[in-house]
Amino acid sequence: MILQYALYFALGCFGIAILINLWMVLRSPLIQDRILALDTMVVNGIAVVVLYGIYGLSAVSFEVAILMALTGFVSTVALAKYLLRGDIIE
Repeated sequence: MILQYALYFALGCFGIAILINLWMVLRSPLIQDRILALDTMVVNGIAVVVLYGIYGLSAVSFEVAILMALTGFVSTVALAKYLLRGDIIE
């Protein structure tokens, strides 16, 4: 019973964090801040997927979280490389 309330509370907190990150992506003047907000949004999305997996007792959601983490890491590295050099593939 207390686990359900804790999961609802955590999902609500991560949902609010995703909305704040979305606000930063839309309103930030610097591209570096937007990339950081997107990366943080991916991390919060991973947390939401994992919490949903705990709530629904589904092992598939943990695999989805791993795929989200890999995609988020690669995209952040590619965007950072693009900002530093202006080209992704040398």
